Amino acid sequence: FCLWLMQATGVEENVQELILTNGISKEASFTKMQLWGLNTYLYGPKDDLKHRLLWREVYSPEEEAQLRTLIAEAQSRGLRFVYALSPGQDIVFSSSCDLTLLKRKLKQVSDLGCQAFAILFDDIDHSMCQADSEAFTSFAHAQVTVTNEIYRFLGEPDVFLFCPTEYCGSLCSPSASKSPYLQTVGEDLLPDITVIWTGSKVISRKLSLDSLAEVESVLQRPPLIWDNLHANDYDSRRLFLGPFKGRDPQIRSHLRGLLLNPNCEFEANYIPLHTLGDWHRTGKEDVNGEGTEGGTVCEYCPERALTAALTDWMEELNQPLQREAREGEKMRSHQQPHQPGQPLPGSRSGALTGGGRTQKLPGRGVCGGKGMLSEAQVRLLVGLHYLPHEHGPSAQKLLQDLTWLKTNCHLVGANGKKTQPQKVDEWRGRASRFLSLCEDIAQLHCSVVGGANRAVLYDLYPYVWDLRNTALVAKAFICWLGKDTCRVFTSLDLSGVDSEPWAFKGGVSGEVQMLLPIGSSSELFTHPPPLFPTSRLYNIRPYHSKDKVDETMTIPSLQGESTAHPDVIGDRCLGPCLALSPEYSFILEDELGVCGCVLGISDVRSFAKRCQASWIPAMRDKYPPKGTNTHTYTQDLIRLMEEDQGEYPDSLLYHFPSQLRLDALPELVDVSVSRTLLTALLTALKANGSQGVFCEVQPTDHQRLEFLTKLGFLEILRGEARSREGVVLGRLL
Repeated sequence: FCLWLMQATGVEENVQELILTNGISKEASFTKMQLWGLNTYLYGPKDDLKHRLLWREVYSPEEEAQLRTLIAEAQSRGLRFVYALSPGQDIVFSSSCDLTLLKRKLKQVSDLGCQAFAILFDDIDHSMCQADSEAFTSFAHAQVTVTNEIYRFLGEPDVFLFCPTEYCGSLCSPSASKSPYLQTVGEDLLPDITVIWTGSKVISRKLSLDSLAEVESVLQRPPLIWDNLHANDYDSRRLFLGPFKGRDPQIRSHLRGLLLNPNCEFEANYIPLHTLGDWHRTGKEDVNGEGTEGGTVCEYCPERALTAALTDWMEELNQPLQREAREGEKMRSHQQPHQPGQPLPGSRSGALTGGGRTQKLPGRGVCGGKGMLSEAQVRLLVGLHYLPHEHGPSAQKLLQDLTWLKTNCHLVGANGKKTQPQKVDEWRGRASRFLSLCEDIAQLHCSVVGGANRAVLYDLYPYVWDLRNTALVAKAFICWLGKDTCRVFTSLDLSGVDSEPWAFKGGVSGEVQMLLPIGSSSELFTHPPPLFPTSRLYNIRPYHSKDKVDETMTIPSLQGESTAHPDVIGDRCLGPCLALSPEYSFILEDELGVCGCVLGISDVRSFAKRCQASWIPAMRDKYPPKGTNTHTYTQDLIRLMEEDQGEYPDSLLYHFPSQLRLDALPELVDVSVSRTLLTALLTALKANGSQGVFCEVQPTDHQRLEFLTKLGFLEILRGEARSREGVVLGRLL
């Protein structure tokens, strides 16, 4: 029995000095494989074009040197290097020319010192060209004929793998035991050639003796498992940090080997490979005599193996480790960080302050420097990014509480005044627990960014950042539910669905997203992370009456007027929404205090009537003319306030009854939180039945126009069609 490691994607493009594309040396990965008892590395990266797309082309002298060094490095660590080639997309099996090119390519790699090979025919069309149809009785016959000839040409190496097109039970027609394709493979493929199998599905939840007996019979040999349990190349929002699990250790004696196809990110594979090594050692004799009775290691337990892996990983996580210096230089040459004072998308003249920008968030400190990840944080990280078919404890708690709080929001709404107090207390208790977990996720993001191991940062940051942003929206939504009247929701029920993991995108982050009223709008949630991570701690919450308008700002058109009142900017830009529609106002804050806000109006028609009936008269009383010099100023001010409300055609308001106004301070560090802030408002509007929202933007504000366009807003009205200059952008909810 052999234990294998398979790296299927994102590894070897332009290998220089054995460097992975994520900046970690191959030497480090080979050392860990050796340490954990793994003995084989299979080279099959999709970003090596000459592995699949350009399989006919031989490697250049420079590429030869790099591949030779890679093979030698693996062998020096006691690892078998398997070179895999995927010619199936366009090979003509009956073509002597293609067969000659295939032999030439593998002979070149053999001359570099490689002694083990794999021919992969996975994920290709079953159809054959006319020439192949005339030369072979079936698609399987064509593949087996070419594979047998290549195997003999290479001198019948000890390790030669064949990946069939029907490589799992769900791809077999009509079933694995009755598949004509697999029957041909089993009968005609030379017996010493090993056949790859992934289990009942591409990503199998479990592998048992019973499940392998069927395929072993039809293949007439024990299969080699190509295990995709931790593969994440099918979903850019998912990462799998959980233990090797669901594979009965007894299957080892019925296999020719096991390939683990790991996460694309090198640093994410510590626990998967560490626990895989534990699984492999289970039941073997303890040569040091330190095992249990009988001289064997105790029965494999995924939870116990996870604890052991976490203990070892903690030491590495908090050790300084930098990416290659040239990688950093490359990054800096492509993009410069945001400069203080430069406006960010969504910023405007108005701003809110929660008592000044020098105050910190309650109970939170500034996250910076090279900090230490605690064991509790690492367990949280693993629990949130566990396995494709199973969430960890923290993720389960997050989803269960969000589902329950959303379903039972009527207990705390305005219509729930007759609810029993204990029911209200239960809702608020679970809400408090949910909000605390969301805060832990935000703190985890902060700690990862500020951690000592920068290699871990660059590999894990996109996933931690994505979940942090989704949790910010969910947290704001639950806070809002506790204050406002909301409808009773129906949740997306994923229980009992036996499908491949890619059927539901996004992992925990995606499931939290789908539990939100606006969850189907993927453009609000799926964006690339900032190139330069920031450890600043952000929070999004509903507006409180204690939040005051910043009195240091003035209306640009009235600058220089000595009679300008200090409240003018707030009363004009923010006042109507905060006074008449506070339930749709959300605040963005960091460690220093409030740094942004988004204001919403659910029903523009009724809001305009209320504004004329109460807000404008109140402003006339607040800013009365006190003399001839101020009379014109006061008239202009009231006129501007009236114009700010705008007159929008019924055709617009029919489809887009709601309106939003987004504000952010220029020193906002992480631009992505502006999108998250806006998403929090859209979630609330959608929850209470709005079908569309619009925003008015000046045509010269290109940054804001681009920002909203990326979030699904489209231009629906321009100034020339109205009395105002602004461009109206809208999106349906």
